[in-house]
Amino acid sequence: MRCFVSGIVCIISLISLPLIGKESGNSDPLAYGRYPNHKNTPGKTFSRPFIDVAKSCTPAVVFIRAEGGIDQHPNQMFNDDFFNHFFGGPPRRSPQPQVSQGSGFIISKEGHIMTNLHVVRGAKKITVMLQDGTSRQVSASYVGGDSHTDIAIIKIGDEYGNNFPYLEMGDSDDLEVGEWVVAIGNPFSLEASVSAGIISAKGRQGLQITDYEDFIQTDAAINPGNSGGPLIDLDKKVVGMNTAIVSQSGGYMGIGFAIPSNILINIKEQLVENGVVTRGFLGVSLQPIDTDLAEAFGTSTTQGALIVDVVEDSPADKAGLKQGDIITKMNGMPVKSPGQLRNDVVLLSPGTKVNLTVNRNGKTMNIPVTLGTYGANTLVSSTTASRQLGFSVDNLTNQNIQQYKFNQDDKGVVVVTVEPGTPADKAGIKPGFLVMAVNHKKITNVTEFNDALQNVRSGERILLLVRQGQVMKFYTLKAE
Repeated sequence: MRCFVSGIVCIISLISLPLIGKESGNSDPLAYGRYPNHKNTPGKTFSRPFIDVAKSCTPAVVFIRAEGGIDQHPNQMFNDDFFNHFFGGPPRRSPQPQVSQGSGFIISKEGHIMTNLHVVRGAKKITVMLQDGTSRQVSASYVGGDSHTDIAIIKIGDEYGNNFPYLEMGDSDDLEVGEWVVAIGNPFSLEASVSAGIISAKGRQGLQITDYEDFIQTDAAINPGNSGGPLIDLDKKVVGMNTAIVSQSGGYMGIGFAIPSNILINIKEQLVENGVVTRGFLGVSLQPIDTDLAEAFGTSTTQGALIVDVVEDSPADKAGLKQGDIITKMNGMPVKSPGQLRNDVVLLSPGTKVNLTVNRNGKTMNIPVTLGTYGANTLVSSTTASRQLGFSVDNLTNQNIQQYKFNQDDKGVVVVTVEPGTPADKAGIKPGFLVMAVNHKKITNVTEFNDALQNVRSGERILLLVRQGQVMKFYTLKAE
């Protein structure tokens, strides 16, 4: 039989399908009477794991509405013709207040929610729609975010309770290509939508989506609004967080990317505990090895990371690493590429001791290195929030200097968001203010800001030295 649809010829073949019904006399197990309630059919049996995942996990997936934020995705990929659509917001034009919508998932019974930073960054008001059977709209506050991985944590207000359904993290390193996964989110504001697919690839790098990339690729249908939603395996564990898609139309085209759960776990623990992320720092510039370089450096493999520069007085410099060294292993595990080594290092805490296996002029040697702190200077974005005072700050990055018209030699941290009704809001603190000192202690970066507020107790008065434009002023805030 032939049919013509929009000028395209399609051929449909009827392939001797058995009749299904009482009259067929067929002993096929799908025949009527064998499964009168259709609950134990082969189709139901195959679908059962997906049904169980949807029933168990959907109550912990939320719809997020963030108002008054500034779209500041770290790599401004909205203008790219290929990766031209990130979820949760319109295409980039110019920085302006907006309403952003996306997904998230609850990761603790106390109501901590993980989502993408670009969904909630800079928001003055965050509203969460719960899918736990109550359909409640609750307010949430910003806890902290990491612009290098596009991960953020928000928290539902304590007044709404502390016994929420939540999802557990799985081990993304155990994922296999071809494994079934389920994506849950709110594409196009359609709440609690579920789609299924497989793991298409692992370890995708060089996409220029985030600074540190080790993406899971999946063909589970994800669309605008899915950003921040979980990617779940059939054991009901989160193995990734949906972050970006490849699309020429803005919709689903079969290629989506998720941040692996092992990265999520690392960032989650730091943000929940400290509100800021610290990373290990080696202090080298690396490049991949092609066949010509391998021959020139006397190695038979293109795996490894070639050192092209060593930062003066860095951990690498102090340990004796040199230009031209090829790092082949870290703690006994093979180094396949510079990207892999960089990701492994930044996921370690400052002060961690690692053992690097190095090929130097054809000779193998082991060099122990104690990692330093990446981003200890003020040039690296590291947003953090003070829950007691009700505002979040960021380092004086080049982007912040340009946006808020600071000078390159200014010192302090810049206020990026202020929660309504908090001590900071009542005192008149605004985004763009430069916090220069806390309780008479000078502040030059986010780490020092957190240290100054580390032991603050509820009801305690905090003295801030703040600059707005060219005017300096003291503010006193009572911690909640």
